Amino acid sequence: MSENVVSKGSLFPEVLVKEVFSKVKGFSSLAALSAVTPIAFNGNQMFVFAMDKEVDIVAENGKHSAGGAKMEPVKMVPIKLEYGARVSEEFLYASEEEKIEILKSFTEGFAKKLARGIDIAAIHGVNPRTGSTSDVVGNNCFAKKVKNNVEAAAGDANQKVEAAVALVDATDFDVTGMAMSKPFAAALAKVKDGDKVMFPELAWGGAPETLNGLKISKNSTVNFKVQKIDAVLGDFENAFKWGFAKQVPLQIIEYGNPDNDVSLGDLKANGQVYLRCEAYVGWGILAENAFSIVKAE
Repeated sequence: MSENVVSKGSLFPEVLVKEVFSKVKGFSSLAALSAVTPIAFNGNQMFVFAMDKEVDIVAENGKHSAGGAKMEPVKMVPIKLEYGARVSEEFLYASEEEKIEILKSFTEGFAKKLARGIDIAAIHGVNPRTGSTSDVVGNNCFAKKVKNNVEAAAGDANQKVEAAVALVDATDFDVTGMAMSKPFAAALAKVKDGDKVMFPELAWGGAPETLNGLKISKNSTVNFKVQKIDAVLGDFENAFKWGFAKQVPLQIIEYGNPDNDVSLGDLKANGQVYLRCEAYVGWGILAENAFSIVKAE
């Protein structure tokens, strides 16, 4: 296969990088529930301090006592998430302004797929395209790190949420958000207290940003394919960090079959070019006891 890269190491214009990730925040539950952290291309080293005791009042000339701290490093290493698509070769002959417009349209789809990819990889530890366990992600995902689980038979949907909240370490963490599947949201919408529906905001497929004062995000990525998960809740504001490297490489390929789909044929023979984008995204679960998972049936 022959590739013609418009310029080696071509990058998205910075304005488009910002646009991509602003859209990602709108479609990724994890991004919606937590703040983005700047991340270096070679990763960030974050230190998590566990301080079990409270501060000590010391009288004048009094003795100091030991506080004690446990420090553990968490490395946020960006992994490469890739997406490509065929477009008409007219792209090559367009003016710079027209190319920017085409790329803006491309970012719409790329941002949605990237957002889904962040959720799927970080929640389930799988490759979004194949659905198979990813060695690149390893144990850096909620499904493998979080041991606080509420089983599917634990009661109705509201009882499961209550049980999951109780499992979060309330001494050091708060429950600041919940990512939940669409079927679980539908189950919550049916829960009643006597004759009264408890969560009318969820009726008819409603998608409120908060529920009972808790920040929520409803997404099909939560119960993606292989993992039986209905909800992930916990301290997303303090115990989960994610970020992206500013470099977003863009390749424009004119020849061959870069998507390895023989049914689509050669690019040149079909008057097409191939746009391939690669985003480098990293995340870290800083404390597994800050979260709990509601299992699906």
